[in-house]
Amino acid sequence: MRLVGVHKSYRPAPVVLTGVDLELEPGVPVVVAGANGSGKSTLLRIAAGCDTPTAGSVVDRPDVVGYLPDRFPALLRLPARRYLRHLAAVHGADREASEQTADEVLDELGFTGEDDEPMSALSKGNAQKVGLAQALSCDAELLVLDEPWSGLDADAVDALTARLSGVDVPMLLTDHTREADRLDGVRIVGIRPDGRLEDEAPPAPVRRSRRVRIELTCRADPRVVLDGLPPARVDALAPGRMTVVLHPRSSDAWLAAALAAGCSVRSVTREEA
Repeated sequence: MRLVGVHKSYRPAPVVLTGVDLELEPGVPVVVAGANGSGKSTLLRIAAGCDTPTAGSVVDRPDVVGYLPDRFPALLRLPARRYLRHLAAVHGADREASEQTADEVLDELGFTGEDDEPMSALSKGNAQKVGLAQALSCDAELLVLDEPWSGLDADAVDALTARLSGVDVPMLLTDHTREADRLDGVRIVGIRPDGRLEDEAPPAPVRRSRRVRIELTCRADPRVVLDGLPPARVDALAPGRMTVVLHPRSSDAWLAAALAAGCSVRSVTREEA
């Protein structure tokens, strides 16, 4: 699939994309980088067919696109698996195969929602896992994923990276976590302030199996504190104390949030997963 001379502007706002030429092919995941508001999500919506360019064209877009938007519609009354079955039917995917793949993805990512729990009641992390399951289970010939690692705990981060590493269709992503650097053959393109694309330096090699273990004490009930913090894998929980395991890329932000919530650090250790 190719984007040819794609231009996008919103009147009276300034131009967002200018003369974007981009080819997507299997085995070369393309990560779009740029500042907030630079047009990353706009570019992905155009690639997925959810928005149209002001000028230029998208050539050879496949009929079925697995798309995870930047704002996944999680405030729905449908339970997750009914929602996934509905979308599979919309895509015309084989129901049995689609359900099997969706179940595999949910299991791999550690989905913990109940079968009859409405989407609107899911945590941010569980809702993200449902969004990923719908994108990855429709037998898509193109994947367009806007911040797929956002909101995932450390185990789910690794599971998603492993799943995407085995994908053999073209893939276009945004990723502020830099987890996509671990994908083989990844190409990074940046959106310049003038709306044009430019290739960025290839990522440095990333260790695949590092973890950060953080032990904290809490004045409040640790379970209540955890509800207000970003997702993390809880390794131990006791009155006034908890231990979590995080991916290195998310550990600093998580720790800052925990300290702001009144926790104190007992230890921070880096270890092999």
